[in-house]
Amino acid sequence: MKKALALATAAGALAVAGFAFAGLAANKTVTITSTAFKPKTVTINGGDTVTWKNVDTVNHQVVANNGAFASGQIAPNRIYAKRLDTPGTYGYHDALHPVLKGTVKVTGPAPSVSIGASTAIAVYGNAVHVGGAISPAAVGDTVSIYAQPSGQASFVKIADVQTTTNGVYDYITTPQLLTSYKATWKGKTSAIVTVAVQPRLRLQHIGRWFVARAQPNKYGGHWVYVQRVNAFGEWVSLKKVVFNGQSATRFKLRHLPRGLNRLRIFITTNQAGSGYFHGASPSLSFRRR
Repeated sequence: MKKALALATAAGALAVAGFAFAGLAANKTVTITSTAFKPKTVTINGGDTVTWKNVDTVNHQVVANNGAFASGQIAPNRIYAKRLDTPGTYGYHDALHPVLKGTVKVTGPAPSVSIGASTAIAVYGNAVHVGGAISPAAVGDTVSIYAQPSGQASFVKIADVQTTTNGVYDYITTPQLLTSYKATWKGKTSAIVTVAVQPRLRLQHIGRWFVARAQPNKYGGHWVYVQRVNAFGEWVSLKKVVFNGQSATRFKLRHLPRGLNRLRIFITTNQAGSGYFHGASPSLSFRRR
C-alpha cells in the first residue's frame, strides 16, 4: 500500500511539473491462416503491440521487409507479439510462405523521453527528484539517467530506472554542486536539465554570540554578509564575517535596534565558489532588550 501510494505521489508530482503523459498502450491481433494475414493491414499508435496468432496447421514466420522485426517459426496455436514505437509503414511477409503479405501502419509522434527536476536551485544536502516520461508510454521500460557535475568533462550514468504508470520515471538524487542531468531510452536522448546548488548556511544565537556555519565544509577564509530587515522590508548588510577552517565563525552585533530583529547571513556567488550559487540562511528572529 505504501509503495503504491509513493508511486502515485511521484506520478502526480511529475504531472504538476509539466511532464507530458501519453495514453496507455493497446494491442491489435492478426490471425495467420493458410491463405492470408487477417486483417492484411492494421493501423496502430506508436507504442502499441501487434500480436500474430497462427490458426493454421503448419508453421509460419513473420518477417518485416525492412528488418524491423522477425519472429521465429510460429507453431500452430502459438503467437508472436511485437511492440512498435516509431511511426511509419512496415510491410512484412511470411518467410516460410512468401505469398502471404501484410502491412502495419504506425501513427503518432516519434518516440521521445522527457526530463525535469523538482527544483532549479537546491540547498546543499537536499534531495532532488529528477524524472519525466517516455512517449509512447509503457510500463517497465528502462530509462538511463546521466549526470555531469560542474567541472566534470562528460556525462556519467548514475542510474537505470523503470517506468511506471503512463511511462513515468523518477529518480532521487542529492547533487553536491551544480549538476546537469539527461536521460536516454531506446536510443533517444532527452534535453538537459541543470540543478544549481546553494551552500547550506545557518545562523544561530548562542549565549552572547551569533554563530554562522556553512556546508560543505570548504569555506575557510571565505566571508558572508550579516544582514537584517530594515523598516522598508529590505535586507541590508551590517557587516562581513570570515569563516574559519571548519566553515564556521562567531561574532557579536553591538548596534542592533531595540525590539525584534530579523537576521540572516548571505553569501555571494563569488564567495560561494565554482559550482555553487549565491544564497542565504533561513532568517533568525532576535529580540534586543
